[in-house]
Amino acid sequence: MTRYRYLVLCLLLMAIPGAPVSGAGLAPEFAGYLVKVGLASEDSNPSSADPAPELTKACEQVSFTRSLRYGESEQNVLDVATGGSDTAPASPRPVLLLVAGESFSGDNAAAPAATDPLQDAAMCFAARNGMVGVKVNYRLAPAHPWPSGARDVAAAASWIHQNIDLFGGSRDEIVAIGYSVGAFHVASLLAHPEFQDSDSNVAGAVLVSGIYRPSTDGSAAEKSYFGSDASQYNARSAFPGILNIETPLLLAWSALDPPRLVIEGEKLKEMLCNSATHCPHTTVLRDRANVASVFGPDPSGGGLGQPTLELVREIESRGLP
Repeated sequence: MTRYRYLVLCLLLMAIPGAPVSGAGLAPEFAGYLVKVGLASEDSNPSSADPAPELTKACEQVSFTRSLRYGESEQNVLDVATGGSDTAPASPRPVLLLVAGESFSGDNAAAPAATDPLQDAAMCFAARNGMVGVKVNYRLAPAHPWPSGARDVAAAASWIHQNIDLFGGSRDEIVAIGYSVGAFHVASLLAHPEFQDSDSNVAGAVLVSGIYRPSTDGSAAEKSYFGSDASQYNARSAFPGILNIETPLLLAWSALDPPRLVIEGEKLKEMLCNSATHCPHTTVLRDRANVASVFGPDPSGGGLGQPTLELVREIESRGLP
C-alpha cells in the first residue's frame, strides 16, 4: 500500500506542468502531502492492524514492563523489553531507546495505546540480540509545540540513566533510535545542548527517514509543532548544532521514501562528512513500510538490524561515552 500511494503521488506530480521533482518549491498542498506520506498517513495506521505472525514470533521469550512514567504528562510513559531469562546478565547490556512517531501532532488527551505490535517488534530486536529495548511515548502538538519532543527524549534518557540497571541495562551504552518524526526529536536533542539534562546523554544515535529542519511547505501537523512564524525555523532546526557533535551516528532512509525525506538524509550526510567532527555511518533501506519492517528477525535482511548492531559493537569497543 505504501508503494502504491507513492506511485500515485509521482503520477500526480508528473501531471502538473513544471512540477519539480523534490519537495522544495511545491505548492503547499502537495508539499504537505509529501510529508504526510512519509510521516503521517491518514489512510494507513499499521499499529491498529493485527500483528503478523512473524511479529508475534519475533517477540517470543521477551518480557515487557509497560507504561512506566518518566515525566509529568499522561503521555510521558515508556515500555521496557528484556530477554525472558531469569538469569541476571554477567555485565550490563546496551540499551536501544526507540523514539518512533508518524506525526508531530495528535490528541494528547487520549491515553497511549497499551501495546503497539510494530514498535514492540523493534524492542524485541534489542532483546533478541542481548540488549534492553525501551520504547518512548512523547507529547504532541498543538498542546505541546517545539521543543517538547526533544525535552521528552531528554527526560526519557535521564530515566534510563537512573533506572535501567534494574533491567540489566547499561547507562553508558544507550543508543537512541529516532524513526520518522522521532528522528527529528532525537536529532534536535543532540543539536541543542540547552535541552539536555546532566544525565540525558546517549552513546550513539540512529536517525531513520526524518526531517531535520522545518519547512514553510510543511504539513499542517508540522507547522502545529514548529509554529507559523517561519523566521523561527532556522533556530528550531537541527542545524548547525548537529554538525558539532561527536556522538556516533547512523543515518538511514529508503529509496521508497518521499523525495523530501531522501533529500534531507542525503544533505545531512553531506554536511556531516564536510564538518569538523565525523562522517556518519549510512545505509539505504530496502523497504520502510513501518518500524517493524526495518528491524526484522533477520538482522542481515537489508534493514537496520546489522548496521545497528555494528554501531553498538563499535560503542562497546570504544568504552563510550
